[in-house]
Amino acid sequence: MAEVESIRPFGPARSTVKGEPLSKEEIELYNDFFKASCYLSLGMIYLKENPLLRDPLKGNHLKTRLLGHFGSALGQICTYMHFNRPIKKHDLNAIFISGPGYGAPAVLSQSYLEGVYFEKFFKSFSFPSGIGSYATPETLGSLYECGELGYSISHAFGTVFNSPNLIALTIVGDGEAETGHLATAWHSNKFLNPIVDGAVLPPYFVEGDDIETMHQAMAATLEHCGWTGPRKVDNNYLAGFWRAHQVPITDPATNPQHLKILEEWMRSYEPDRLFDESGKPIPSLRALCPDSNRHMSVNPIANGGQLRKPLKMPNFKDYAIKFLWDVIAANQTNFRLFGPDETESNKLGGYFEEDENGGNLAKAGCIMEMLSEHTCEGWLEGYILSGRHGLLNSYKPFIYIIDSMVNQIEKRLKVEWRYKVASLNILLTAVIWRQDHNGFTHQDPGFLDVVANKSPEVMRIYLPPDGNCLLSVMDHCFRSINYINIIMSDKQKHLQYLSIDAAIMHCTKGIDISTYESLAAIDLLLQHFPELKICCVNCVDLFKLIHPGDHPHGLTDKEWMVHRLTYRRPGSKNLHVRGYKEKGNIDTPLELAIRNQTDRFSLSIDAIDWMPKLHNRGAAAREAMLNAQIAARNQAFETGMDSPFLKNWTWKRNGQWNKVADGLASR
Repeated sequence: MAEVESIRPFGPARSTVKGEPLSKEEIELYNDFFKASCYLSLGMIYLKENPLLRDPLKGNHLKTRLLGHFGSALGQICTYMHFNRPIKKHDLNAIFISGPGYGAPAVLSQSYLEGVYFEKFFKSFSFPSGIGSYATPETLGSLYECGELGYSISHAFGTVFNSPNLIALTIVGDGEAETGHLATAWHSNKFLNPIVDGAVLPPYFVEGDDIETMHQAMAATLEHCGWTGPRKVDNNYLAGFWRAHQVPITDPATNPQHLKILEEWMRSYEPDRLFDESGKPIPSLRALCPDSNRHMSVNPIANGGQLRKPLKMPNFKDYAIKFLWDVIAANQTNFRLFGPDETESNKLGGYFEEDENGGNLAKAGCIMEMLSEHTCEGWLEGYILSGRHGLLNSYKPFIYIIDSMVNQIEKRLKVEWRYKVASLNILLTAVIWRQDHNGFTHQDPGFLDVVANKSPEVMRIYLPPDGNCLLSVMDHCFRSINYINIIMSDKQKHLQYLSIDAAIMHCTKGIDISTYESLAAIDLLLQHFPELKICCVNCVDLFKLIHPGDHPHGLTDKEWMVHRLTYRRPGSKNLHVRGYKEKGNIDTPLELAIRNQTDRFSLSIDAIDWMPKLHNRGAAAREAMLNAQIAARNQAFETGMDSPFLKNWTWKRNGQWNKVADGLASR
């Protein structure tokens, strides 16, 4: 039966750029290079022995588990190998970013032909202790753990910001293009400054063109700016259909007929002619690759720690608030601030020039805003992984949607042979207790729970209680390397507890005394029970609570004075945890705390209930606190505001602290 024309994937390649820049001899060379690449990609999936088919193919030459995606590789191979031509011709600086899922055979085959990989290459692919089936962080030339689709474009733009001579050749797969975060990332081109930034070249590849015409069309396009395989197996279409995407022939080890088809297919790529006895590609193929310093598979941009330069840091002791302003000003080609359209809202807009001409919209600026957390995080990741420094600021409850991105870059930072890059810094604002005027969507703190469960080698969480502690924490984070630093600090005005020197000591220890509702609860208890001895502990570094055997920042038991973090701690049975219970609506700050039993009255009542010696004589105090709590709620319900008496409370005992006018202020 004749093949139905409407389902044929093949046909002449089409290009908007006309011309035939390749000679007949060059087309033959590119055909050979393509065959060698296809052979390598197929061999990675199937073979563990007999890599050059010097012997007849047998079942014991095949891997028991066949893993990989053949169809995802071929379009990427064609783009990669043809881009080598302008790299050689114009001495271009370029990196390759693989967007389609499971495209590692494309990247690995090109690395092999460039002379990077050699021993046991086929067996290592998708094999224990070997190479992943997608472009994992262990893959040369890759930027990140790219098993989740949709981040190739934002990462690519992150690499070219402040890299005017760099081209990021970024393959966008048809499936990847359907994701929301990639669809949004297309807008990144609006943020490029052609003077100080490089370029992203994103071929959108849908396989199915005739290979003979594709070489000429691809070469013509670049000059200006699932193919191969059996057509049918067992009467089922293979080449050009979904069956070619993953493992095209699934049972060659147990099906002799399919084993013969596989062998004929692999031999059609002529491995005996294109590789020498040691498995190296013949010289004519190597000649199509750029010189070693221009190989996309080993470009230092993709291993950006080689290029990392420390930030020029001002002395944070000299600042009250505008520390970040001078960090940016001193590092305009090496630092950027990213945010999902919240920089002004997060009280970080001081860097914008105060003029009437929209200076904050200048393309030459170092602050980049777009209401897409995925795109901003992708920009930041691409920026730091290519050797620079940056900070993402966002509302804490909205950062949830990038938790999988943070999970993936964590894997990249743990690869031992990679050079260390600047830490990925995320500043979270709009903390729960001051989101009383918004609902639950602005209160959810779950991102910290995600981070707390990740690798202690990489993850850090900092909770500075006041402005001076925030300065100390940010100075530390900007100087650190190869960590993911999560800093949570409210954007609203608060009391200033510590002088700058005390803040440095507090942050160095990571855990110390203070904060607001807790101190107010202590004040209440001491009013009724002055003989009590109470210590209020404030934790800047959340991981100080964990046992040192489980996290390098954990306090020793001698230093140790919830629940999940305090596992293995002495006296943990006496620990009682109070926190956000996901009870929130449009509230006042105190009423929101009352809803979640973290207010001064609830904490004081809990203390009375937990101390047996207070049960009898504490009954009257407990009743008074309960009545005060009810009155506070009624005040909020009636007026929409907290009582000034409660809202303006300050610590005045023994002169330890005094109110600092208008919240955060200079020391």
